[in-house]
Amino acid sequence: MIEWSQHFAWVFLGTCRDVLPIAAVIIGFQLFVIRRPLAHPKRLLVGFLYVLLGIAFFLEGLDKALFPLGKLMASQLTTPEFLGMNPTEKNLSWHTYYWVYIFAASIGFTTALAEPSLLAIAIKAEQISGGSIHALGLRVAVAIGVSVGLTLGTFRIVTGGELYLFILVGYIIVLVLTLFSPKTLIGLAYDSGGVSTSTVTVPLVTALGLGLAQAVPGRNPLIDGFGLIAFACQFPVIAVLSYAQIAKLLNKNKISPKN
Repeated sequence: MIEWSQHFAWVFLGTCRDVLPIAAVIIGFQLFVIRRPLAHPKRLLVGFLYVLLGIAFFLEGLDKALFPLGKLMASQLTTPEFLGMNPTEKNLSWHTYYWVYIFAASIGFTTALAEPSLLAIAIKAEQISGGSIHALGLRVAVAIGVSVGLTLGTFRIVTGGELYLFILVGYIIVLVLTLFSPKTLIGLAYDSGGVSTSTVTVPLVTALGLGLAQAVPGRNPLIDGFGLIAFACQFPVIAVLSYAQIAKLLNKNKISPKN
């Protein structure tokens, strides 16, 4: 308990060191640029303390739970015993790791749905659009995008493919879809890629990528372990823009019989 308390104290001090410059900028602009006093300074101080404690506990939770969990799942899903292969066999076919793809797709879908930032964006989009954009539909579309992205990303790690080729093809698809998508959804689609990789998704995805790169023979964790977050950012954009295209086609099919 004493050892954990000391470790948490260092994490808290590190959090203060990282967050205090942000607070200094905000307070400095408030006092010296806008030249207005801080409203409710006591409440502001208490809230700021809650933020520091929350971030410190969150970082401690990542270190103790989420990162080890992601690595453990990746290592367990790639053991020869689980795959039913000979332990001495090193060159396994890509389809042997199908449970890894299923796990990546499942964890991508569920973590994206649980993202607080995505939930906030979806609620605001529904309010501003007057209900034409459904919050749940947007969240599901983004979650499907993250799911597909992580599946393709784990496939890249298993096969050892070049990361830039996958990303390049993905951005070509994004550009083509952007040309034919309604302008009202383009900005929202691009923002969806960023908000889908936040506090819940990033730790698990990073741990999964590093654990998988360590477990698959012939992979380098530094070269192959990173890059999954790029897929998780890119494919929600493709999913939302594709959703816009499908909705556009469905609306045309509904209108055409009347004409």
